[in-house]
Amino acid sequence: MTDTEFIENVTFDEISMGQSARLLRTLTLEDIQAFAAVSGDTNPSHMNHDFAQESPFHGVVAHGMWGGALISALLGNQFPGAGTVYMDQVLQFVKPVRVGDTLVVTATVTKLVAERKRVEFDCTVVNQRGELVLRGTAGVKAPVEKVRMAKVAAPRIQLFDPEARFKELLAKGDGMEPVRCAVVHPCDMESLSGALDAARYGLIVPVLIGPEQRIRHVAEENGFDLRAIEVIHVTHSHEAAERAAALAASGDVEVLMKGSLHTDELILAVLKQAGLRTGRRMSHVFRFDIPLYPKPLLITDAALNINPTLKEKVDIIQNAIDFARILGVAVPKVAILSAVETVNPDIPSTIDAAALCKMAERGQIKGGILDGPLAFDNAISRNAAKIKSIVSAVSGDADILAVPDLESGNMLAKQLEYLAGASGSGLVLGARVPIALTSRADGPMNRVASALLAKLAAHDARRNRTRVA
Repeated sequence: MTDTEFIENVTFDEISMGQSARLLRTLTLEDIQAFAAVSGDTNPSHMNHDFAQESPFHGVVAHGMWGGALISALLGNQFPGAGTVYMDQVLQFVKPVRVGDTLVVTATVTKLVAERKRVEFDCTVVNQRGELVLRGTAGVKAPVEKVRMAKVAAPRIQLFDPEARFKELLAKGDGMEPVRCAVVHPCDMESLSGALDAARYGLIVPVLIGPEQRIRHVAEENGFDLRAIEVIHVTHSHEAAERAAALAASGDVEVLMKGSLHTDELILAVLKQAGLRTGRRMSHVFRFDIPLYPKPLLITDAALNINPTLKEKVDIIQNAIDFARILGVAVPKVAILSAVETVNPDIPSTIDAAALCKMAERGQIKGGILDGPLAFDNAISRNAAKIKSIVSAVSGDADILAVPDLESGNMLAKQLEYLAGASGSGLVLGARVPIALTSRADGPMNRVASALLAKLAAHDARRNRTRVA
């Protein structure tokens, strides 16, 4: 027995006048996106819902040539099939095709030219309501040799729309007022533009802290308007960090945002402020949208704690669980990563992972489901876990990846971004206020997304203060 699917062509000598074939296909949004990706045709009538609503079609429609491609598929795959050479085609687009429309594509032989092995077809495309949406003619050179062969699978196209994911993330902050945010030492174009972009999206009310002349010079060089923006003058980055931390401790700002200074300068200033301490270790969480993973993935800690102890990992994981819940994950699933999925005394991270899972069972880590040690493949792939006989509620469905140390986490995060096309943003948690950390290499969407995460965390802190009061 074999599951191999075969195709068989129709030679010129087997074709007769009036003979026809047909194909059925239902249009999906993914079809439109894939056609746009392959053709480069990103006309907003096909790609932008708001624009399309104002167009004569009053909604997103398929590219006209998508219908033409279906005719090509019918002629090339079925009738005449393998060996067919396309010569010419004329098309008339009669009606738009919308997502969900089921099309019947028909090609009927209208002419045979024996000496050239040419076949001409009348082609029609009709939707599920019986309406003609496309018609035309096609001419091909038909095959003369019979072919029966295994069907070739189409290449896989993985669709990923960073802008759509970005808009979906921003929607989580709808209805929430912007939060007052101290932007610490925004003395380069990237950090200043990131703060101003976040303000334009209604995420923050920026308070720029740094050498005022330098900040205004950067703004003037790049055409940024600071007329409605508060600027607090200090002489250098250390002082900017201290002033921002003091404002956060007094409640004057609800969020801190890193500008063009070293991360350790800002974190040290926060640690010096007793009013910002919570009794929990501060840690960093990356949030990634990854093309090949079905949901957002948090990675911790890849930016702050270099080689955390078991006790510190408890706080790191608890911070991530609490934040995942803010993002709407009711019971986050935490995969504790190591190089292997078994406890090995020679690999300390596997011992920590086992201890953390037991601590969660005993209520020392709350609100999530933990499993580990898990190698990366077992954490993100149910199939990999099945092959290794791992029974786990976390494998293949992790919301959080807890890494052994900063080195491994940083490498993993950068690999996801630069090799897997992930879109990332990040936040420092564990202090009284969230801290948006951005890198000079981050793009505008990443910076705005980090501000959105900070806004969500700040509003959650507000609600907690109200409940306590």
